[in-house]
Amino acid sequence: MTNDQHTRALLIRLRRIEGQVRGIAGMVEDDQYCIDILTQVSAASRALQSVALVLLEDHMAHCLLDAARAGELQQEVKLKEASDAIARLVRS
Repeated sequence: MTNDQHTRALLIRLRRIEGQVRGIAGMVEDDQYCIDILTQVSAASRALQSVALVLLEDHMAHCLLDAARAGELQQEVKLKEASDAIARLVRS
């Protein structure tokens, strides 16, 4: 998959999630059953986490690799960024 195709695939996923969130807002406006709304919130959260994991994989495959080639200082910076991102994902 080319970089453009990869970007388009991510944008399609994000637009689908955006539609899902709009649907959740509609459920709230329509005063639908709370458990049904919570189920949809959970599904949207999982979908966003999936996108986050793809982005993290991209960072590790490209940015970390490029930084390793650039030298120690750049490598440490990118590794810290990845570590911080993983910590944020684990806490969410």
